Amino acid sequence: MDAGDGMLPCCVAGGGPAGLMLGYLLARAGVRVTVLEKHDDFLRDFRGDTIHPSTLTVLQDVGLLEAFLALPHQEIAELSGDVYGQPVTIADFRHLPAPRPFLVLIPQWDFLDFLAREAQRFPGFTLRMGTRASGVIEEGGRIVGVQVESREGRSELRAGLVVAADGRHSTLAPDAGLERVDTGAPIDVLWFRLPRDAAHDPARTGGTIRPGALLVTLNRDTYWQCAFVIPKGALEQVRQEGIAAFRERVARTTDFLADSVDALRGWDDVKLLNVQISHLRRWWREGLLCIGDAAHPMSPVGGVGINLAIQDAVAAANLLAEPLRQGSLRAEHLEAVQRRREWPARVTQRVQVAVQNEVLSPVLARSSAPARTPLAVTLLQRLPTLRRLPARLVGIGVRPERVRSGRAAS
Repeated sequence: MDAGDGMLPCCVAGGGPAGLMLGYLLARAGVRVTVLEKHDDFLRDFRGDTIHPSTLTVLQDVGLLEAFLALPHQEIAELSGDVYGQPVTIADFRHLPAPRPFLVLIPQWDFLDFLAREAQRFPGFTLRMGTRASGVIEEGGRIVGVQVESREGRSELRAGLVVAADGRHSTLAPDAGLERVDTGAPIDVLWFRLPRDAAHDPARTGGTIRPGALLVTLNRDTYWQCAFVIPKGALEQVRQEGIAAFRERVARTTDFLADSVDALRGWDDVKLLNVQISHLRRWWREGLLCIGDAAHPMSPVGGVGINLAIQDAVAAANLLAEPLRQGSLRAEHLEAVQRRREWPARVTQRVQVAVQNEVLSPVLARSSAPARTPLAVTLLQRLPTLRRLPARLVGIGVRPERVRSGRAAS
């Protein structure tokens, strides 16, 4: 897979967390890399805004942690909730073996702007905004580049390696003929924001469970970022009931939101996340590698999608930077990335499926609260050390990655 004289060593399709982190790490290691982002900016709401301790550790590895934490953000040391009227602490991050044992809530566009700005310090890094990779270029049975669409028109960009980091609705993976296996999901999520009264509203980030309803509320200081869970495919029924009925459901589920639900003026203020869990049987072909949601779309359960995608990017940089720099990339290098990251992704998805099937679906199907406090709630309250297990799964995950691709000599 020699890139050849003058050919770009690596092109990354998708300027999300995985694509920009990979671009940053490769450029830091001395690899010329171009990242293509189809939008003109990163300003899109209701994307994952949670940065976990595993990602904070990666930022520390490359010397960016303190600069990142200087950005406006919120720090979450524990996740709590209200389960049928019973307060419960679900996860306590303060005991995690991480340099910063807490979650960071920050608008994703701020995180992406930060990564892009830091990556542009390296001469080998190029970011092309408003540029979409619309398909792969295949020659002799291998991928040799991408077809590009931008304001300037259509063109081709040839590269020794194309990395598809273009998300759960990836264009490149199906265009390259990679087979996707759909696990299915019984839920969808409605995202919206409501104003927060700092003087009277609780400070916690967590969720509320009531018969037939589950609402997650993320404290964003001046507003609540809310996720209302509904059965898969139920959006049309919810809409037919009307926005006033939906506001009432939200207020009934989480009473401290009752005075702010009028901020939902109409359905334009509510965004659907069509939840899907799937994976590619094979993440790569010669000349192409898929990472993040392009390889394994995650459920929003645990908010781990961004951080798992970043772990993919770190592993890919660790394994590919040297062969890309030397022009000696081979198929076995791409296969090694999948071997390294497929198991953590699949384990995480299995946990998400179990939570969806065993917790969320039964909650949505209930018409009344259980006669007894659920056993899990009782155990988490009586045995605080148990809160460290969900904190570990959410905050660090399965097989966390550390940066091993060194910085190129200047």
